[in-house]
Amino acid sequence: MAQAFFLDRDGVINVECDYLHDPEQVVLIPGTADALKQIRAAGFLAVVVTNQSGIARGMYSEADTHAVHRRINELLGKEDAQIDAFYLCPHHPGYSGECSCRKPAPGMLLAAARDLQIDLSRSFMVGDRISDLAAGKNAGCRNSYLVRTGYGSNLVEEAAAAGFPVADDLQSAVTAALKEVL
Repeated sequence: MAQAFFLDRDGVINVECDYLHDPEQVVLIPGTADALKQIRAAGFLAVVVTNQSGIARGMYSEADTHAVHRRINELLGKEDAQIDAFYLCPHHPGYSGECSCRKPAPGMLLAAARDLQIDLSRSFMVGDRISDLAAGKNAGCRNSYLVRTGYGSNLVEEAAAAGFPVADDLQSAVTAALKEVL
């Protein structure tokens, strides 16, 4: 079975931009491509799992989100890196009702594990919100890392108090996680 790094999108891969839906607004966080190359070199898949409540709110379409994902891989491709798969939750409890995929629920991670034959117990979650980390824990991931990029800089104490490791950015999180297994 495969092993993976599950990655939140906004604030982890790309610069946080509220309700990002325009591919031209995608700006990668420095070091993202190098972190993804490190993930792949260690034999892991890189899988994005992202809550996109703007879809449920009627602010943009699922097609807009897919266009953003294509742009992310286009920019990464210029640096010989890529995301292996993107999973999104288009729901919001206040607009479309409850679902099993919106983080902190593990639905997206479980779907990816089923689709890509991933062993969750040998995989990691990296995010900039407590809900990201909880999704990893709820899915049975080996560990979940908070990054200080995006919203993470405001959640360091909360993450640490909950027992989640904290890293400066994706590259630092990947390096620390790989030390757990290599």
